[in-house]
Amino acid sequence: MSDAYFLYHSIGMYPGKDADLARALSAFAQVWGKPDDSQWGHVLPLRARFIDRWRAILNAAPNTVTTFENVTSAFHSLLLSLPAGHLQGKTVLVGADCFPSNHFLLNGMAARHGFTLKTVPFRQGAAHVEDEDFLDAWTPDVGLALLTWVSSTTSHRINLPAMVAHGRRMGSLIGVDVTQGVGLIPFDVHAPEVDFAVTTSLKWMCGTPGAGILYASPRLTPHLTPELRGWFSQENPFNWDITNFTYAPDIRRFDNGTPSCLSALASLPAMDWHAGQDHGAILAHNRHLTAQLFTLADDLALPPLTPRAEGKRGGSVMLRLPESHPAGAVVAALRAQGITSDNRSQTLRLSPGIITSEAGVSRLHRALAQILRG
Repeated sequence: MSDAYFLYHSIGMYPGKDADLARALSAFAQVWGKPDDSQWGHVLPLRARFIDRWRAILNAAPNTVTTFENVTSAFHSLLLSLPAGHLQGKTVLVGADCFPSNHFLLNGMAARHGFTLKTVPFRQGAAHVEDEDFLDAWTPDVGLALLTWVSSTTSHRINLPAMVAHGRRMGSLIGVDVTQGVGLIPFDVHAPEVDFAVTTSLKWMCGTPGAGILYASPRLTPHLTPELRGWFSQENPFNWDITNFTYAPDIRRFDNGTPSCLSALASLPAMDWHAGQDHGAILAHNRHLTAQLFTLADDLALPPLTPRAEGKRGGSVMLRLPESHPAGAVVAALRAQGITSDNRSQTLRLSPGIITSEAGVSRLHRALAQILRG
């Protein structure tokens, strides 16, 4: 039953998503499969509308947001666009609870690009990196810090204003991965002001794979020269003079070759749905259900890895399962009862969203009690 869907940290859902997605893809097929010249005139404005939806969510100015396949590719392109030598001999700072894909990327780039990757570790027995430890590690040698706004394994939310204020004092570039909170928790690229942000449309935004985005501050963009460039990187993509290339003055310089539009078009119905909702009500619904999940955790003696204070967490509640009950088997047993969740090692990840109900949480409570107590 859909009312026991707890996977918004992975793939978000909303009522009627399947029908909306089918209509969007069918409309694309009809336009793209028609033997005339209407395709780009139909598709590019829809991509622009997708970007505008993201701008509204981030409170970003025009021409500061563009599309990427995913967070990793957006971050990679941003790193390679930095002025020559900007990171040479510097430190790039991340937390041990960053999304692993970003760490894999940085670890592979460090030696080639001459920077040192510093990963702030967990404290003994802790599940997330403490803000104080991250700030202590953030010294003047840090050329760039990538902040994980909300952890994907604990839902711990950092004190972003304190982080950014410290980073400004250190003179670092400041980027933030907002994937696990944006669309549920209000986020503004100007409050506090960050240099760049990366995210995807998959999770609380209920979109599709391939619909990632990059935001870059208009103060930073003129200093960026993306290594991957093409005809859409120009102010005028229809400049055919191969001896005369000039980057567009804004975020479009990251657009390189012919843009991939299908994921943006497929995600647009979800973005439109989200834009029409009462965002305060969506958050209140999540907070009501996450409070019930903490009650469940206390009743079943499952230690929460997620902070209880609302201001210190995203929209998920992560619980530590006992070693006597392998998490994969617990997730499979819940799935057999129509309850959708997932796990990372012995961590049970639960993220209630708009289609999740109180009844769904109650069913989860009863099912977990039965599984754990036999």
